[in-house]
Amino acid sequence: MFKGRTFIIAEAGVNHNGDSLQALELVRVAALAGVDAVKFQSFKADRLSTATAKKAAYQEVALGAKQSQYEMLRALELNEASELAIAEECRKQSIVFMSTPFDESSADFLVKQAGMNIVKVGSGELTNAPLLLHIARLGKKVILSTGMASMDEIAEALSVLVFGFREAARRPDISEIEKIKRVADFASLSGHVSLLHCTTEYPAPIEELNLRAIPTMRDAFRLPVGYSDHSIGITIPPVAVAIGAEIIEKHFTLDRAQVGPDHRASLEPSELIAMVRAIRDVEKALGTGSKVPTESELRNREIARRSIVAANQIAKGEVFTESNLTTKRPGSGLRPIELWNLIGRKSARDYDADEAID
Repeated sequence: MFKGRTFIIAEAGVNHNGDSLQALELVRVAALAGVDAVKFQSFKADRLSTATAKKAAYQEVALGAKQSQYEMLRALELNEASELAIAEECRKQSIVFMSTPFDESSADFLVKQAGMNIVKVGSGELTNAPLLLHIARLGKKVILSTGMASMDEIAEALSVLVFGFREAARRPDISEIEKIKRVADFASLSGHVSLLHCTTEYPAPIEELNLRAIPTMRDAFRLPVGYSDHSIGITIPPVAVAIGAEIIEKHFTLDRAQVGPDHRASLEPSELIAMVRAIRDVEKALGTGSKVPTESELRNREIARRSIVAANQIAKGEVFTESNLTTKRPGSGLRPIELWNLIGRKSARDYDADEAID
């Protein structure tokens, strides 16, 4: 889906704290860091949470336990005018605009009015089959995050997307979804859908990241797999790229000391820049996979390798032996493997010690 280099998404999320001006500044910071896309979250608290829903433990640590999840979400909403302004700022900054929709209306607005071309589905919505079906029918590329999910749940979500891309209006029967899942018929999603491995905790413990799930998912579903990182620091995303992640998503903030649910597990601007540089370095280091001498190695090969030379003076007609032959640098003469063919033969001329045998 994303050919060539790693597609890097700077996850602004709700780190604007409901302030549209701060959201615009996040776009500019992301563009300066050299990422490919900046992503926000589009939701209305009334459509997302009940009034009594509790916050996650990490949200309570950041914001206290008194405020409900609904109240937290209300404070973090952005209106449509703000989101249109963000999309326009992304165009000005030549960076891809993305925002995760949490309901069908938000998805429609983002695609049809804000001009969004890639729909990122959050991990919490992986089992929201009606929303997945609706998103598929919008006909845009989809990135599906898989935090908290089993392989069977991922397969089910992909099956819904298969049906949605294939059927423009008809309501699915659960048996149809089960059939697609059973035969693992996901080939039609190639070029349209990518997966993100993710550990849904903020910050995520290093021992729970399980990066080896990236190739496992790629091999099982035959789709591109990336990594959404919630760990502290910038160490893990380049490692994920090294083992095959094609997309990297990472939270960032203007200031980690701000009050909000996600700031603590986010990168500050200088760290985001460093992460992008590290990922690009890893991409260069991965190379093509062909084991051939590089241009710089060719310059060093003659210096570092050995040739067959006389271990001492050898007279014309003298028999070559293991005693009067040895190998030394430079590697401009006969290769050492030829030594065994020389032993027992007579020298055609005189040689001084250390003179290359020709």
